Amino acid sequence: MSMFDQEQIDSMLKASRQADSRKPGGKPRSVYPCNFRSAGRLSNENARALTAIHETFARHFASALDVYLGSGLEVKFQALDQLPIKDHISSIPPLSYIAPCSLSTVPSTMIVECDIHLVFPIIDLLMGGNGGGPVNETRELSEIEEEIMHDVTTLIARQAENAWRMPSMSLVPNRRIKASVLHQYCPPNEKVTLVKFEIEIAGVTGSLQLVFPTLFLNILIKQIKMEQPQKKRGARFFPTPSLRDRILDCDFEVAAELLNIKVAVKDLISLQPGSVLKLRAPVRSPGKLTVKGEEVFEAVPVRNGTQKAAQLGRRAQRSSWEGE
Repeated sequence: MSMFDQEQIDSMLKASRQADSRKPGGKPRSVYPCNFRSAGRLSNENARALTAIHETFARHFASALDVYLGSGLEVKFQALDQLPIKDHISSIPPLSYIAPCSLSTVPSTMIVECDIHLVFPIIDLLMGGNGGGPVNETRELSEIEEEIMHDVTTLIARQAENAWRMPSMSLVPNRRIKASVLHQYCPPNEKVTLVKFEIEIAGVTGSLQLVFPTLFLNILIKQIKMEQPQKKRGARFFPTPSLRDRILDCDFEVAAELLNIKVAVKDLISLQPGSVLKLRAPVRSPGKLTVKGEEVFEAVPVRNGTQKAAQLGRRAQRSSWEGE
């Protein structure tokens, strides 16, 4: 092949490439970096729904904890976030109080995480103190303190059930666990959803987190979406009145009492003004809220400011009043 022929071929190839670039259908390829960490993120709609329902939870939980502790406090919804479980485990502060809560009907778990600096003021208030103590105290909890915080976790679970409106399922609080075993509750590469709250109590500010593995989150979102069609019915939707509203519309006798307590006759005869009658009932055993003698709820004595009150716990077993 001659040199002239080679130059001619090169010019033909160059002209062909220029003609292809001028074709209207020839679009340049766009290449973008892919972030696989963004896969599986919440949609904006689901994020808004979760935010709204947990803002309501924060208000109700603040009221319930205020009555339970007998001290003023503030609970604020702080943030909604998602990140891989391994990243979350590495970010948990040492000695944090971590308790899993399992669903009664589905093999899934929600994790409650509380800043250790909030734990000690709560325990001090429940033990009759003023919530004070060493600032930023960090140590392991005693067995009694573990039992007290288990009761607080139960209170959180009950308020979460009320906020989520999940009557067919209940949260069962389990014993405290270490952060190192959190990976047992979801796959190592799975993302968890964090709902963060800020709590201020007795001059101490700390964080409380609800951690949702993917299975639990899907159940919760499905429950929220089941509630949404009812809210769109406008005038035809009548919200269920609260327990207080229903009581105000009815006339019946309500009592908070300890049932089946036996007292010796000699103890009754010796009673005088100012004397103390020992009922020999464990303090941790709840009483009952009765309506015309029928048990309705478990109840424990509390105070609301300067007034005596009863805090309701679990609903009693089905009785005759429930069908009326």
